[in-house]
Amino acid sequence: MKKILVILAVATVSFLQAQLKTPAASPKATVQQTVGLTEVNIEYSRPSAKGRTIFGDLVPFGKLWRTGANQNSMVSFSEDVTIDGKTLKKGKYAIFATPKADAWEIVFYTDTDNWGTPEVWSEEKVALRTTAKPEQLNRNVESFTISINNLDNNFAHLELSWEKTLVAVKFEVPTQKTAMANIERVLSGPTANDFFGAAQYYYQSNGDLTKALTYVNKALELSPEKPFWYSRLKSLIQAKLGDKKGAIETAKISLAAAEAAKNADYVKMNKDSINEWSKK
Repeated sequence: MKKILVILAVATVSFLQAQLKTPAASPKATVQQTVGLTEVNIEYSRPSAKGRTIFGDLVPFGKLWRTGANQNSMVSFSEDVTIDGKTLKKGKYAIFATPKADAWEIVFYTDTDNWGTPEVWSEEKVALRTTAKPEQLNRNVESFTISINNLDNNFAHLELSWEKTLVAVKFEVPTQKTAMANIERVLSGPTANDFFGAAQYYYQSNGDLTKALTYVNKALELSPEKPFWYSRLKSLIQAKLGDKKGAIETAKISLAAAEAAKNADYVKMNKDSINEWSKK
């Protein structure tokens, strides 16, 4: 009987633990900000001061800090950015800091899967290191905050603030380069892939097959490589339009290209189609 009661007690505690929800001591936060044409995303946890002295005490000077609580704080950039004249490639990074009274060292680290700071630090995983001067605030920041401020089309500041300290890291974004590339792409007209996608949609949705044939021909015209999957789609459109002879000729072109690329799936599909369309 006693054993049964113990089992029931354990089961009850486990059930309550699974159901119980309480506020986190350092709640998670996310920041999403567009800077020019670059998407910046931040994930971090926010500890609160709760009357404690933070920098130089709770967060010691001269010691690596996770910039937050729990899992390391993370930032991602959709484009390459520039910090202190150095390029930080687009991607996701852990943010670490070594606070000091007169200057902070900020590190963007490629390994983002750390609970706190890395057990073994690797300089090879340091994507970029920079320094920033701490600023004294005339107000108190109770909860640790990471934010993106001072927005401009070409730059912004990644800011860390807590207690009465603010540290800002300026990063520049390639807005003009990205905008010019987008303008050139749009003004140059549809690409081969655009025409192929349009033809594929018309074919798969039982749309206007004449348009589909026009679009796939345009895709082949614009593509120097003449991919075998382009020719494969053209042969299917021709067959659906009733042009079996033309479909067979196009399928043979696709077959030869697929054989050269050693793509067994397309080789089989083209051979099967040629056999089917060759039947009287």
